[in-house]
Amino acid sequence: MKTITTNCFGIVVVLGEPDADGDVAGSIISDLHEEPTDEFDTDYVIYNSMMDALESMILAHACAGVDITDPAYLCGVETAVESCANNS
Repeated sequence: MKTITTNCFGIVVVLGEPDADGDVAGSIISDLHEEPTDEFDTDYVIYNSMMDALESMILAHACAGVDITDPAYLCGVETAVESCANNS
């Protein structure tokens, strides 16, 4: 197992060992999701769906061998999160 800590939005990826076909599975945790501000708040649902998609992409990249700790990559993640926040 390999743990990758990005120091960006609390993103931590844990990768397993490659299987017989060379495929790698893993899991991701982050601080990207929001809680509702009150009982009538529904905006967080759309935003959290966007964050789920970003997490899936980041995990897929890590499983494929992309260096998700590279500063340029993390800059892209930050830009994507900002864009989602501006459009939710």
